[in-house]
Amino acid sequence: MERSAEIAKNLLQIKAIKLSPQNPFTWASGLKSPIYCDNRKSLSYPQVRANVIDGFVELSNQFDEIDYIAGVATAGIAHGALLAAAINKPFIYVRSKPKGHGLQNLIEGHLEPNSKVLVIEDLISTGMSSMKAVDALREVGAEVLGVLAIFSYGFEKAKKVFEDGKCPFYTISNYSILLAEATKQNYISEEERIILMKWQSDPENWFSKTNK
Repeated sequence: MERSAEIAKNLLQIKAIKLSPQNPFTWASGLKSPIYCDNRKSLSYPQVRANVIDGFVELSNQFDEIDYIAGVATAGIAHGALLAAAINKPFIYVRSKPKGHGLQNLIEGHLEPNSKVLVIEDLISTGMSSMKAVDALREVGAEVLGVLAIFSYGFEKAKKVFEDGKCPFYTISNYSILLAEATKQNYISEEERIILMKWQSDPENWFSKTNK
């Protein structure tokens, strides 16, 4: 819990996570959201980056045997490679779609058949991109141990996606811990925390409900 709160605080400090309940962001999907998360920013801050990798190492320790670390393109590649280096494991990464030329690879790097693979993401929102990578690895015969990520919004939809895919997932920090830390550090007021919690419970309809 201490690591989770520290990471949440770090992400707020470097503005990798921005909270704006009064002036929501628009995601690529068109969804209106009071939070914007870009964990790639952590790569530019050595101490934060080290803290994130330490968190990944701690989470990875629950798996008895790991043959490969796989990053999910593009945001999971750097953190995945750093984790692989930290625990001395081979690294591969999974594209969102096959390369448009050459061998048209979906999985980059050398992967031995029947290997046990741990997948790394930067962020879990709906879980769809993560499960797409998991499915790609399973299709070539890999055993996916689970998915690790820096942060999760805690959507019920994501939990169901992973449950249906029979794939465990774990994150260093999450939305509930973030809001607790943001309130503690006076990034947001109690009123804003309540608004942010309402978004998490119904992200698709939150904006229309709050602007009636």
